[in-house]
Amino acid sequence: MQWLAKLIYYKILGWQVVGNTNISKDTIKKAVIIAVPHTSWHDFYIGILLRKVVNININFIGKKELFVFPLGWFFKALGGSPIDRKSNENKVAAIAKLFEKHDEFRMTIAPEGTRKKVKQWRSGFYYIAKQANVPIIMITFDFENKQNNISEPFYPTNNISKDLEFMHAFFKGVNGKISEYS
Repeated sequence: MQWLAKLIYYKILGWQVVGNTNISKDTIKKAVIIAVPHTSWHDFYIGILLRKVVNININFIGKKELFVFPLGWFFKALGGSPIDRKSNENKVAAIAKLFEKHDEFRMTIAPEGTRKKVKQWRSGFYYIAKQANVPIIMITFDFENKQNNISEPFYPTNNISKDLEFMHAFFKGVNGKISEYS
């Protein structure tokens, strides 16, 4: 099915992969992947195609309401895991434990936490990577240039403000599907 994903991604939609094009399932088995900007539902199918194009398994989490019948089985088959955003459990710790349970686990998350314009990212992804001791890989959803730019793995330091500044710089000037939300 990789050939079909490549046909749709490259030829029909006209997208391209830039940056760390050597990413593979053999080099990075565990990572938190942040996809920015997240402005539209179109990000989902671009992400699904991208993971087939680069040939790595990528998991995602979503609000539990997405995982009900009839689409629940579909999202789980694609690597999704439901998260109850209203419960009192420590979500960072619960998600970090998912990395311990798998030999290979790459989790994508949108740090904006919504498809709308935000002034500040949520920091959970950062603490998940720290607690799970895995790198962060940044991927752009640049609809203006039809590119997914993949970063080299970045290991968070103990200076969250400098780390966030570095990550924000990677996404500077990138426009999502709905540009005003970028």
